[in-house]
Amino acid sequence: MTHSKKPRFTFNTVGLFTKDNKATVDFYTAVFGFQTAWDGVQPNVEMTSGDMRIILFPRDAFEEMVSKKFQYPDGFNGTMELAFDVPTFADVDKGYLHALEYGAKPVLPPTTETWGQRTCYVADPDGNLIEIGSFVEG
Repeated sequence: MTHSKKPRFTFNTVGLFTKDNKATVDFYTAVFGFQTAWDGVQPNVEMTSGDMRIILFPRDAFEEMVSKKFQYPDGFNGTMELAFDVPTFADVDKGYLHALEYGAKPVLPPTTETWGQRTCYVADPDGNLIEIGSFVEG
């Protein structure tokens, strides 16, 4: 008899520490369709898109809250990425151009990799890396 155990932890959110909440909210709502009820004043922002959830918190407010100083990457943040799947190769190209129109910094233009994925990378207003990719050519 197999017993299904409830996982001890459930991963449900990515938190980003921002230099400018408004710029980051504007970017993720315009480019990826995230929605938020953020009032533009509170430091904590919650954004959702389907089952995805991103929270934002200003870097300086976080340091004040925990009474610690942190070092943040300057420029591109190569410590992690957010990966978004799109339906087809053509959508990778469209997503890349759309992101650039809303201020993303180019990192890797749309490229078809040897493993069969078309992928590209951009950076959001805080330098966080974002991958847009698909394994469906047609």
